[in-house]
Amino acid sequence: MRLSELLAICRREMAGVRDAAPGEAEILVSAVTGIPRGRLFLSMDDDVGDAAGRLFPLVARRAAGEPLQYVLGAWDFFGREFRLSADTLIPRPETEGLAELAVAALRRSPMARPLALDVGTGSGAIAVTLAAEVPEARVVATDISCGALLAARGNAARHGVASRFLPIRCDLLSALKCGERFDVVVSNPPYVAEGEWLLLPPEVRDHEPPGALLAGRDGLSVLRPLVAGAAGLLSPGGELWCEIGASQGEAASSLPCGSLRPLGVFQDLAGRDRYAGWKKRERER
Repeated sequence: MRLSELLAICRREMAGVRDAAPGEAEILVSAVTGIPRGRLFLSMDDDVGDAAGRLFPLVARRAAGEPLQYVLGAWDFFGREFRLSADTLIPRPETEGLAELAVAALRRSPMARPLALDVGTGSGAIAVTLAAEVPEARVVATDISCGALLAARGNAARHGVASRFLPIRCDLLSALKCGERFDVVVSNPPYVAEGEWLLLPPEVRDHEPPGALLAGRDGLSVLRPLVAGAAGLLSPGGELWCEIGASQGEAASSLPCGSLRPLGVFQDLAGRDRYAGWKKRERER
């Protein structure tokens, strides 16, 4: 079978898939043939053998409502591909903004080998990005899910940062009591309020891990203790950066933060409140 025939079949099948985005057929064909998406139209006459046999199960999973990212088993984040599993959230473009803020904070550290903590690392997308973008940095990544930590460890090895990446299984409260002092703490915590759960798209509710999304009645049940306890994690002058829900900017900026100084609430590229930052006060001289 020629590539052009396979692509035509995939486009026809994907036309009936609800909420499929433009270009998904090309992404799936690229995945099963190994031909980069940017070269598909230069390879239309290539023989792709029995690629259709590998394609149809993926299309069936997508047609059943499974997100494309899980169907592929990987997704790009900050220019790198991250392997995913049912235990990990899908890395999203808005979280790249959080990673960018954390990278900048890590680069501001005066330490020769700065130390960062990613609370609730999931696939390790943020933690691995920090280690890859700041080669002198060391990164601790915590998560309660063994499956998520397994994925994160694999992604760290895949991107060549495993020697500076330490995955630890623990819950939030245990992470807050670790006794270490970090130059940067970053987290994309659960922030979906219980009343918002049914408003999420079905592919999110049915496939992404609820424990990584839901955060009590007001969506702040994880952020609140994290902000309150971060002073005990940060070195003087260290920074905490968190992703928040679009309606949580005012509430996040008003959270009790002890010896931390709020840096403000910042918007994502869509103009929605999405990131909140705090800085630990320097030692008195």
